[in-house]
Amino acid sequence: MTDDRAAITDAERADAQLIWDYHQMRHQVRPCSAGVGLGSHDLGVAAFAADLYFAGLFPVLVFSGANGPTTAQRFPRGEAVHFAEHAMQLGVPQSAIIIEPEARNTGQNIDYSRNALRRAGVEVGSVLLISKPYMERRAFATASKTWPEVEVVCASEPLTFDEYLKSIGDEKLVIDMLVGDLQRIIEYPALGFAVAQHVPSDVAAAYRRLLASGFNSRLLKA
Repeated sequence: MTDDRAAITDAERADAQLIWDYHQMRHQVRPCSAGVGLGSHDLGVAAFAADLYFAGLFPVLVFSGANGPTTAQRFPRGEAVHFAEHAMQLGVPQSAIIIEPEARNTGQNIDYSRNALRRAGVEVGSVLLISKPYMERRAFATASKTWPEVEVVCASEPLTFDEYLKSIGDEKLVIDMLVGDLQRIIEYPALGFAVAQHVPSDVAAAYRRLLASGFNSRLLKA
């Protein structure tokens, strides 16, 4: 499928909504030892992380991320740097922010953030992971595997699927990413990258239909 395809159909949107809902953990946010903002194309992560900081949910905030295919042009100095700059523009003090600029995947986001907090002398018993709305479950599954000694709480900007589509402005890209994240949730446990997550049958069926319709640009490379 090319980017000049016809508009997203109602059936495709309904399937994407199922997967969107599955990706969200719906954790009750609570105070944690540290916050970790996971880098991505979505600057809303940084803004929501700032909101959570001002709500007193953590004293220190790590922004983690280098660049990926969808961010190199938008964030030329790296995701973590741009996220940190945005949070500081919103009033988060520089002294409360740790920049981790090397991670290139979610496993590295978690691992490198843990190391950065250790180097800063921050004792972590719980961590609030802040991500794109559709990345919550994969972040949880990854952190549960790579950082099992801490309690993981997931949070994301409280947007509906339609609101998120409008905020990004590229329906095809968003649905491709929903599908790509679900593929990783399904396949990463066998590779040792994450803990297994139950995938309901209706979500699995929606995933197969979207793959068949060509929403595949964010799949893992064979």
